[in-house]
Amino acid sequence: MQFARTLPKELVHRAAVAEVFLTDAERHGEDEMLLAAQLPRLHAFYDDTLGSRAHHDPLLLLEACRQGIFVVAHRYLDVPLGHKFLLRTVEFEVPDLAALASGDTPTETVIAARVEHRIRNRSGVTGLRLRFTASIGAHEALLARIDYSWMRPEHWARLRAGQRAALGLSQPPVALPGPRIDPGLVGRRDPANTVISPPHTSGGGICTARLVAETAHPILYDHWVDHVPGMLELEAFRQLAVTAAVAAGTVRSPTALPVGLAARFRCFAEMDLPLECRTAPVLPGADIECTLTQPGAMVAEARISLADRDTTDLTGVCTGPGTYAGA
Repeated sequence: MQFARTLPKELVHRAAVAEVFLTDAERHGEDEMLLAAQLPRLHAFYDDTLGSRAHHDPLLLLEACRQGIFVVAHRYLDVPLGHKFLLRTVEFEVPDLAALASGDTPTETVIAARVEHRIRNRSGVTGLRLRFTASIGAHEALLARIDYSWMRPEHWARLRAGQRAALGLSQPPVALPGPRIDPGLVGRRDPANTVISPPHTSGGGICTARLVAETAHPILYDHWVDHVPGMLELEAFRQLAVTAAVAAGTVRSPTALPVGLAARFRCFAEMDLPLECRTAPVLPGADIECTLTQPGAMVAEARISLADRDTTDLTGVCTGPGTYAGA
């Protein structure tokens, strides 16, 4: 597989060429594909950390897998480029943190993708469950599974207009402003890379914060969408889980990495409604349970495992927690 140039940006639904991580794709049978990705040495968002940059952020590799869902649909199932996509569930685990070690050159990754399930209706296949195994050299760096679906743009427009009208929301949406957490509390250097408000912890150990959507962010909002993207929701879960885990003493530093995650998206997160992110009380050795709600609806839920960057003692793998977040 080649790593000399990226795939076309429209194939992976990115506006900036710099945010395209996939470089090649090959089909190996009806349900088997290989994807090639190059991870940058220093990414402005995923590598923005106060801690050591000796390891790639697992969410960077998850983003490469997410880009793969579009390649599989467009290139191998002939889904037109104008179709709209929905994330339903996302799961990943890091089997060996050492496999995510960064080096003096960009990291070349080969991602095996397998179709586990096809979602069908009377018109044909409308979605997939894909399993990903991302390898760096001879080592498995990330195991992931993504459920997603797609629809015609006119169907999307009717769906979104109807849902927003039912909530009494205007067109187009305008993201609610709000204060942001001190970047150091979530292990970040750049305040622009924080996505939650200053959190509040109750006496029972429940931690809550608002998700703050900044539509001018060049990576989280690489292109305009009329809702909160799924990867932004996952980042809000990560940042709140980190602050809760540090407060509970289950990780030492806010630079801890997510090494396991299972998320289910239940409905669109509207950026012009208050979005409350909440963790359950953090218990030693247990996954951190998170929810995202807006008035009248549960938007998403997740379980996250964290590990300090300098430890090899990874917590248990998340499995389980679909149903919408725009992909």
